[in-house]
Amino acid sequence: MPRRKTVYFINYFETWIEVYKKGAVSQITLEKYYLALKHLTKIAPDVTLNNITRLDYQSILNKFAETHERNTTMDFHHALKGSLIDAYEEGLVDRDPTRKAVIKGKKASKKKRKYLNEFELKLFIRELDLNSNTEIDWLLLLIAKTGLRFSEALGLTKQDFDFENQTINISKTWDYKRKEGGFKPTKNKASVRRIQIDWKLSMQFSRYTEKLCDDDLIFVRNKRIFNATVNHRISTICKQLDIEPISIHGLRHTHASLLILTGVSIASIAKRLGHADMTTTQQTYLHIIQELENQDTDKIMRHLAML
Repeated sequence: MPRRKTVYFINYFETWIEVYKKGAVSQITLEKYYLALKHLTKIAPDVTLNNITRLDYQSILNKFAETHERNTTMDFHHALKGSLIDAYEEGLVDRDPTRKAVIKGKKASKKKRKYLNEFELKLFIRELDLNSNTEIDWLLLLIAKTGLRFSEALGLTKQDFDFENQTINISKTWDYKRKEGGFKPTKNKASVRRIQIDWKLSMQFSRYTEKLCDDDLIFVRNKRIFNATVNHRISTICKQLDIEPISIHGLRHTHASLLILTGVSIASIAKRLGHADMTTTQQTYLHIIQELENQDTDKIMRHLAML
């Protein structure tokens, strides 16, 4: 048998990302793969693909788990596993080194609150300063009532609003991380969508944007809007209301959670949020779905007890 050329795992993983993932996944997902590569390079720079064993692979995961929580370690594992399964199928490794991998991790820290309840959201919206035309407060109002992603909301122009039919067209995002900004594609194909808004929100934004040209950005005007600045504003409002602060993405979670609790179907919510499929919605809001299932079980038992 000819001797196989020595290939380092980090080199194969980098090539695998370039060939299979670049251009096939969103930029955010691609950055996660490159972050996994960065960690792998630090942990196991000398591990060769030809000779990697289950023990080697488990040692890599264990080292990563020393400084990361279990869920993060699981994500790291999934990123590496994809490449190793392909290497196994191509005959580059003799056995699947990821088989029966044990996922560990440091003790989870206290999780930040992810969403407001309906009563808190009403208080939050009432506290917004919409009279001074402050872009951030109008941005918060829109995300709270639509569930848009932060970048999607920043990418809106006046012509994206159809006030007569009370809809918003989502077809692009704004690159708020770059100093010069610029439009970018949506996260995925499902994120290109048209969502319905209520009559009150439509009237409010009709007045708010009446002096803008059709291609003017709604929120990004004379200066950049930073994620941290928006989160600080949310925190300020929450503290005034004696509510535990959430993040800007938490307003998106709030919107989706209230829709679920109202009884809106998972399919409709997934479409409204721009999720690629319903599985993403179900996994993200599993705790809310389980809460509803428990409530339904109680209702069923009470009904049966009366028969």
